[in-house]
Amino acid sequence: MKNLVMIVDDDPDIVSILKIFLRKKGYDTIESLSGEECLKKVDYVRPDIIVMDVMMPGIGGWDACKRLKENKSTSSIPIVILSVMGEKRDKKKSIEYAHADEHLTKPVDTKKLYETLGKFLSQ
Repeated sequence: MKNLVMIVDDDPDIVSILKIFLRKKGYDTIESLSGEECLKKVDYVRPDIIVMDVMMPGIGGWDACKRLKENKSTSSIPIVILSVMGEKRDKKKSIEYAHADEHLTKPVDTKKLYETLGKFLSQ
């Protein structure tokens, strides 16, 4: 069975690029264009992992991630923050505030992305 990766980003171009990269490696993908949409979809879609941007209108990535990690039914889903915000303090906020499992920076290094997904998923 293929692993399902939920891509959460408000930029449709980023979503399309990530879908290409991930499908190339055999992952199935589903998209959410906002934190709100992610929080609604995750209850009935149940992705194996979530790759989430930080800066989105409405509920941003850090807050959406925090909500998912604090909810018993979704807390075990690994979440990788993928953001242009790559300063040490940004990575710290992803891990300590939002409880993300990993923080990667854009533009994404595909090798690093594949390695990160491999840490959390069996392919």
